[in-house]
Amino acid sequence: MDETLKELGAHVKEALQEAVAEVSVAFGELTVVASAGDIIKVLTFLRDDPSCRFVSFIDICGVDWPSREKRFDVVYHLLSPTHNARIRVKIETDETTPVPSATSVFAGAFWFEREAYDMYGILFSGNPELRRLLTDYGFDGYPLRKDFPTTGFVEVRYDDERKRVVYEPVKLAQEFRNFDFLSPWEGPEYVLPGDEKASAPKAG
Repeated sequence: MDETLKELGAHVKEALQEAVAEVSVAFGELTVVASAGDIIKVLTFLRDDPSCRFVSFIDICGVDWPSREKRFDVVYHLLSPTHNARIRVKIETDETTPVPSATSVFAGAFWFEREAYDMYGILFSGNPELRRLLTDYGFDGYPLRKDFPTTGFVEVRYDDERKRVVYEPVKLAQEFRNFDFLSPWEGPEYVLPGDEKASAPKAG
């Protein structure tokens, strides 16, 4: 199987030349690293070329690398029922540079691009309706970015007195706890509140 994927990767690299920076096979999967500006050319070739026929669009997802200049990977997954093969196409972009929308090649990319925008803030030029999909209206931030706070900024709840949905700053029911156990079977070196009763001598 790996040899077949290597041959397919070599075919893609030879046909697309500078549009493809790297081709690799790992864990039985073929990955193509492409230029963001050439993503439509790459996806169209993979769909239409007789040796590829990746006609089934699986999904688009994002990966966040905050320390990198181009912090996002945009990853496309395709399936070829004809050749019983899968391919992963990766491109890089930053927070302000739009990626060409894949909707002209795969109509189903519409929803996945909206999700990537909603979760990561990745921009897609040419998407007919690039707006939030999973978060609420007026949501601040992008939840799957590595620098997004784990508690979020705002919580949403239904207020029975006001008879409507209200937005409020997040309130923590308790302070964050620092578990400094050396192992799951060892306790801390200090005495937790209440534990002193367990070791106190019984009244005679």
